[in-house]
Amino acid sequence: MIILAGFLNLGFQVLPMDDLRELYQEVILDHNQNPQNFGRLESHTHSGDGYNPLCGDKLSLTLEVENGEVKDIRFDGSGCAISKASASIMTTVIKGKTVSEAESLFDSFRELVTTGKSNRNNLGKLVVMAGVHKYPVRVKCATLAWHTLKNCLSGSSEVAKTE
Repeated sequence: MIILAGFLNLGFQVLPMDDLRELYQEVILDHNQNPQNFGRLESHTHSGDGYNPLCGDKLSLTLEVENGEVKDIRFDGSGCAISKASASIMTTVIKGKTVSEAESLFDSFRELVTTGKSNRNNLGKLVVMAGVHKYPVRVKCATLAWHTLKNCLSGSSEVAKTE
């Protein structure tokens, strides 16, 4: 992805930054209204819960990890649009990644939503959350699923919190 003087090059199409912001908002709203990988895995190897006391977001993750690879991942719960969209997008990106790759994405994503900057080449569609850094209260909403994932992968049974 290349940003040139207020434009974003998406392969063949170049979008002005205002159109880009609108596109990002549409993607977030779509993932909130039509979440991907929503529900629970009946058979899973890892599970965990997350809670954002500031916003009231509650999240449960179930994962099937086999030979160090996330074969499947699902989330369940309730929360604001940012929290739900972040969890939905996260599950689509994490599925098929190794545990090590997932942990690396956690670090890149956290940097993106806290500073607006990151090595965006490895983030793919997660880049739609870049604007969250402008709203510090929303950072906790966007990272809840990721903190829950980190707990799941490390084997922690503690409820992930964003405080």
